[in-house]
Amino acid sequence: MPFHVMTKPVGPICNLDCTYCFYLEKEKLFGNAEKFRMSDKLLSKYIREYIQSQSGPDVSFAWQGGEPTLLGVDFFRRVVELQRQYSDGRPVSNAFQTNGTLLNDEWCEFLAENRFLVGLSIDGPAELHNAYRVDKRQKPTFDRVIKGLEYLQKHGVEYNTLTVVNRKNSKYPLKVYRFLKDIGSTYLQFIPLVERKPDSESKALGLDLATPPDLEGGDREQAMVTSWSVAPVTYGNFLVTVFNEWVKKDVGEVFVQHFDVALGNWIGIGSSLCVFAEKCGRALAMEHNGDLYSCDHFVYPKYKLGNLMNNSLGEMVDSPQQKKFGSDKLDTLPGYCMECSVRFACNGECPKHRFIKAPDGEPGLNYLCSAYKKFFTHVDPYMRIMAELINNQRPAADIMPLARKWNWRPPARLETDDILHVLGP
Repeated sequence: MPFHVMTKPVGPICNLDCTYCFYLEKEKLFGNAEKFRMSDKLLSKYIREYIQSQSGPDVSFAWQGGEPTLLGVDFFRRVVELQRQYSDGRPVSNAFQTNGTLLNDEWCEFLAENRFLVGLSIDGPAELHNAYRVDKRQKPTFDRVIKGLEYLQKHGVEYNTLTVVNRKNSKYPLKVYRFLKDIGSTYLQFIPLVERKPDSESKALGLDLATPPDLEGGDREQAMVTSWSVAPVTYGNFLVTVFNEWVKKDVGEVFVQHFDVALGNWIGIGSSLCVFAEKCGRALAMEHNGDLYSCDHFVYPKYKLGNLMNNSLGEMVDSPQQKKFGSDKLDTLPGYCMECSVRFACNGECPKHRFIKAPDGEPGLNYLCSAYKKFFTHVDPYMRIMAELINNQRPAADIMPLARKWNWRPPARLETDDILHVLGP
C-alpha cells in the first residue's frame, strides 16, 4: 500500500519566528547538542529505502522544515544525485515547502531545472500576512516573500500557495482569495490553524506552545486554543464564502485543495488528502536525525516509530503501532460523527483537532466540526452536479452558469436524474 513521508532534513530550524508556528519549539525534543542537518549517510539510506519501498511506477518526495532553503542548494543537488543513483530509471518528483524569503536566482534555476514543485507559504496581503509571519527580529516578511515569488515566476518554477487560515485572515475570505489569484496562484491550499495552549504533558516535554494530540479523545477541552487559532464559525464562513466565488467564476482555472478533495469524495473515489480520508497512517514525518513519526502533526515521543539508522523504513511504516494509528481515526469517531450526513466527506477530519465533546457528551469530536458541517452541507448540491458532469465526460466547469443563476440559493430538492436536463447539452 503506498505511503508518503514528509521529510524534514533541517528539522525545526527556521529563519522566521512565526507567532503561530508550533514546530519551532520541537528543537527541545532533540537536545541542545543536536546538529540540525541530515547527514549524507542518512540521506543516502533514506532515499534508497524510500524508492525501494514505493510500489507505484512513480516516486514522490516531499521536503519541508523548518525552512529547507537553510541547507543550501548543494544539499538538494546531492538529493537529486542520489535519486538518480537509486531510481533505476523510475520517474522521481520532488515537492518543496518554503517561506520563500531566501529564494534567489541560483535556487530557482535549480528548482526549475529539476522540476521541483514549490509550495510557498503566504497568508494573504501584507497586513494579514505580517500579522503573524515575522522574522527573528519580529520584523514583517511579506515583501521578502513576494520577492521570492517573483524569482519563482521569473524562472518558471511550478508552485502553489499554502495559506494558514488563522484568527485574523479568516475574517477576510474574499480579500485573501482574490489576493492569491492576483499574485498568480492557481493552486491554493488553506490550512486551518488550531493549536491548544500547553497542558501538563506538553510542559513535561519542555514545550510551551502546543498540546500533544490525544487519539483517545480525552477530557481536554479545558485546554483552550491559542488566541491566533481560527474560530470554527469563522472558518466555516471562510470556506463557504471562497467556494461561492470559486464555483461561479473559477472552476477549472483555479484549484482549491479543499474543493478538489471534496469532489473526489462526492465522485466516490475517496479523499486524496489524509485529513478527509476514512483512515490515515500513510502520511508520516521523518526528522533530520532519522526519527520517523506517525504524522507531521504527531511529532511527539509516544508517536515515534523508530529511527531509520536502526530500523527499515518499510517495517516502521507497516508496524502494528502505525497500523493502529491509522485505524484509530475511524475507530475513535464519536457516535455523533457516525450518524452525520456528511461523514463520507469529512470523516472527522484530522485526529489532531478532536478534543471537544459531542452534544451528547461523548469525547473526541473535532474542534472544527461545525465549520465542516456547514461547508459540506452547503456544497452538496454543487458537488453532486459536478460529479454527474464528470461521470458524463463533461468538465466540472460547466456548473458555473448554473451557479451564477442560483446565486448561492440552489433548490431545496435536486434530483440527480434532472441535473443534466437542467444544465442542457
